Amino acid sequence: MGSLLPFLIFAISVLIIGLSMLIVNRVLALRKPLPEKLIPYECGMDPSGDTRIPFRVKFYLIALIFLIFDVEVVFLYPWAVVFEELSWFGFVEVIIFVFLLLVAYVYALVEGGLKWD
Repeated sequence: MGSLLPFLIFAISVLIIGLSMLIVNRVLALRKPLPEKLIPYECGMDPSGDTRIPFRVKFYLIALIFLIFDVEVVFLYPWAVVFEELSWFGFVEVIIFVFLLLVAYVYALVEGGLKWD
């Protein structure tokens, strides 16, 4: 229990601070819903037409592929920090990791996931 005590203190303090911020905001916030505030915002201009237009799935697919590759590349940083300690084993592991990323990238290219037409 002694090793969990700092974590519990941290978790409880984060919970208390977060809830107190929400409560203070709810109590002190000004609430004056004017009609101008309730319309959808469109770059400072009055909205024209329907604001709920459907987006193509391609936008979400490209964003998802970007996030996946971006998060995977972040895993290379800890490897670079301890590169000398891992020697050849670490080097081979990273080569395998980068190869798998390359295979995933080629698959996304072949399937047309990165075409922006």
